[in-house]
Amino acid sequence: MSKSQESQSKRNPWAWVPSLYFVEGLPYVVVMTVSVIMYKRLGLSNTDIALYTSWLYLPWVIKPLWSPIVDLLKTKRWWIITMQLLIGGGFAGVALTIPMDSFFQYSLAFLWLLAFSSATHDIAADGFYIHALDTHNQAWFVGIRSTFYRMAMITGQGLLIILAGFIETSTGLKEVNFTVSTSTELAEQVFIHPDSLQLPTLTSQEIQLAKSEILIPTQVSANTDSLMRFAKSWNAENGFVVADVTHPNTTVQTAGPSEPSLWQKIVVLPLEKGIKAIAGKEEIAVIKKQPGNIGFVYLHLTQEPTETVVLNLGRSDGDNSISLVEGTRITFTKDNWQKAAIGVIQLDPKLKKISSATFNGTSGNIPFSWSITFFILTGIFVLASAYHKFSLPRPSTDKSISETGRSVLADFFATFGAFFKKKDIGLILSFLLLYRFAEAQIVKLASPFLLDAQEAGGLALTTGEVGFVYGTVGILALTVGGLLGGFLAAKDGLKKWLWPMVIAMNFPNIAYWLLSVYTPESFVMVNLAVAFEQFGYGFGFTAYMLYMLYVAQGEHQTAHYAICTGFMALGMMLPGMISGWIQSLVGYENFFIWVLIATIPAFWVSKLIKVDPNYGKKEAE
Repeated sequence: MSKSQESQSKRNPWAWVPSLYFVEGLPYVVVMTVSVIMYKRLGLSNTDIALYTSWLYLPWVIKPLWSPIVDLLKTKRWWIITMQLLIGGGFAGVALTIPMDSFFQYSLAFLWLLAFSSATHDIAADGFYIHALDTHNQAWFVGIRSTFYRMAMITGQGLLIILAGFIETSTGLKEVNFTVSTSTELAEQVFIHPDSLQLPTLTSQEIQLAKSEILIPTQVSANTDSLMRFAKSWNAENGFVVADVTHPNTTVQTAGPSEPSLWQKIVVLPLEKGIKAIAGKEEIAVIKKQPGNIGFVYLHLTQEPTETVVLNLGRSDGDNSISLVEGTRITFTKDNWQKAAIGVIQLDPKLKKISSATFNGTSGNIPFSWSITFFILTGIFVLASAYHKFSLPRPSTDKSISETGRSVLADFFATFGAFFKKKDIGLILSFLLLYRFAEAQIVKLASPFLLDAQEAGGLALTTGEVGFVYGTVGILALTVGGLLGGFLAAKDGLKKWLWPMVIAMNFPNIAYWLLSVYTPESFVMVNLAVAFEQFGYGFGFTAYMLYMLYVAQGEHQTAHYAICTGFMALGMMLPGMISGWIQSLVGYENFFIWVLIATIPAFWVSKLIKVDPNYGKKEAE
């Protein structure tokens, strides 16, 4: 071996481990988490978002089926560089399809391409990690790799979301602001039929209010219910409030209720009834309806729009007892811009004193902001592919099966057979499937919870604020947790720190339940809660990563590790698919209680698994 070849085969892991696992995590977080926020901003419901994006876990679940191809053709180094270029192409495809009318159908197709490309990249990267590092360095750098992998997730949920939010707000119309005050003297609310309003047409396009100050009597009027029904009907008939976007092949029921299918009769409806009974919910309700008095805000566009204008309304300050219950998302089009949309403000019936709240509305070119974001991701992966072409070492063991002369088919079946013949395989699979059972559900609804209006049980943060929460305090807490976990595991071994890591992984979920109960307006409190959860995740996930490396030891370790990650993905996919449905039945507060209950299986399987006390220690070499 020449000196140049020897230096390439022993290149410092710091030159490639952090960057490799950062770009490994980035497409995963975009496909599984950033897409959730994007589709939420584009109008999909929580149920649809959780269901269809959870299906995107499938490539990670079944990736062991094509992992032998990675061993057969070329080196793992070659696969890494090639897949990074293909992932960049997939990001470009999403960016180009977002502005289309059928954006959901086409963007979802490119997300599937990204998912398969990313899963293939994972096989190659994880196998390369095992070939390029010895056992002790694998344990030492597991904290580094998991930290940078998680940093990619935080970058996706943080910096990219901040960027999308900044572009969104900077491309929108002038912000709308109005104040709502209560009155103990007025007898009943003032209602104006939208057709009787004088709507001015201006040379500049903006969203105008009929009044910037609304006064609502605390005494409930007799015609409150009928006026509420009229406002909802008016907004729906004129296209101001659009039904949640669903899958393009979904059939919308417009006539009477259809006969439930056999699956619905036997499984879905009884399960739904049981969940609502346990949670004390007798009906599905996204908005916390209150029987208090109501007031009205009228909004209209001053000029015909060249494209759809979406206005997001919400309370920005003031009394939580004053809520926006209709018109949180108003859509202005060429067909309805000459009419006024109605926003309905409702008081808590217990509110009998003079009080006030401030509301604001923001608009922006949401598709454009996300297209630019995905084009930036394209550039990142083109550059990453070029960088890794020169920075990755060339370990002598990184060879294709074709170079070794082994039979691909025989090796394929031998690999799978050997994995499922491992001792205590039942416990191994239980751990892989259940360790993240709670997290699999919370990760799908955390961002929608932060984004949803307070009237829907959320915290009403803006897109940029959600990005800030995860991209600053969150990333620092995660980094500290991941580095600490890797350091302690390399020092004392996995077994000693397993239980502290299990607790750290699951207990911080209580932070989201507390946020849902108290819905704090303090942005600092939200950041502290997320930091608590992120630190626990960074520290606790180290145990999961090390256990997969522990299980994969021996012959076929690359393929066995791929099988482990496939079961990890399955453990995320199945709970995630139903998480949005559960939340829609019971609301955010009860959903987070369920998440805390869902941590029990992780503690149970962690007690049963067996780990070599010396695994991960330097002395074990």
